Amino acid sequence: MRRMRTVLAPVAALSLVLAACGGDDSSSDDAAPDTGEAVDEAVEVDDTDDGDAVEEAEVTTAGGGDLTIHMVTHSDDGPFWSVVKRGADAAAADLGIEVVWLGSNNDPETQVQMIEQAVSEGSAGIAASLPSPDQLVGPLTAAVDGGIPVITLNSGSNDYQAIGALTHVGQDEIIAGRGAGERFNELGATKILCGMQEQSNVALEERCEGLAETFDGEVIIDFVGLDADQTSQTNTIKAAMEADPDIDGFMGTGPVIAMSGLNAAQDIGRDAVVAGFDLTPELLDAIEAGDVAFTVDQQQYLQGYMPVLLLYLNVTNQNTLGGGLPILTGPGFVDPDNAGEVKSLSAQGTR
Repeated sequence: MRRMRTVLAPVAALSLVLAACGGDDSSSDDAAPDTGEAVDEAVEVDDTDDGDAVEEAEVTTAGGGDLTIHMVTHSDDGPFWSVVKRGADAAAADLGIEVVWLGSNNDPETQVQMIEQAVSEGSAGIAASLPSPDQLVGPLTAAVDGGIPVITLNSGSNDYQAIGALTHVGQDEIIAGRGAGERFNELGATKILCGMQEQSNVALEERCEGLAETFDGEVIIDFVGLDADQTSQTNTIKAAMEADPDIDGFMGTGPVIAMSGLNAAQDIGRDAVVAGFDLTPELLDAIEAGDVAFTVDQQQYLQGYMPVLLLYLNVTNQNTLGGGLPILTGPGFVDPDNAGEVKSLSAQGTR
């Protein structure tokens, strides 16, 4: 009699992400199982024509054992990336594997070295942000050519296919910017300073470019300083506003710089429409109070969780997802109507 063994581990892994996407307390930091293993049944089924029932069952481990995945990003220690890391850590705990987190603090050369480190350590899969294609496409392509599956996250939607990545997990930055421009039109702004907190970050540039595509007025795009020095950042924005009294809107391409824009406008008494990208408790408070009009939410928890899950399923079961297209986590919008609810989820560490 011929038998077919069906292993249900991939199905269980997919069910884990449904819980991770929810907004209840089960998706918070302390919801990860202590064992780091998931247990599923592997069933031997008689596939002969006589239709015999299941003959026997055995328990197998769905965890990846010594499977190690590297997540290599341009992350700093700020509030945005802490949520991405929390998502990656939750996926690692749910799947029973190891995730090595490597953050380059917006330094492309350091990120290149970290990708090469992951390759030399025999990584089972690499999840990488791709903010600086000129420096990063080469080493990531080399990883793929060496047999290591790669998924890009957060930034890299224009280049993931060129390097042979399985997919990209993030938001389309042009689309997100366009949505922001339409909102600025509704709010009556006429001239916007779109301030960036990183240089040579394609994703941030696209946010401003998308804004300019749909905004009816004028958009000025400029790098105004790193988030690490918010005082200097605020002063630079303030100087730009003082030099141009027609600026009545500020779009920050991140949550910290959005608050710098608000502080700058308030310091000089400018009645400006202020908006941002992504979430922090401080920014959500400002939106709830009506001081900031809105922020664009790309749900970064999913950008940490999904690449780990997808790499795990690819390595262990040769699964792919997305059909060659990116898997979009945004854009969504948080404004005074929903800021309170999102703030409670942010306090749990998943938004």
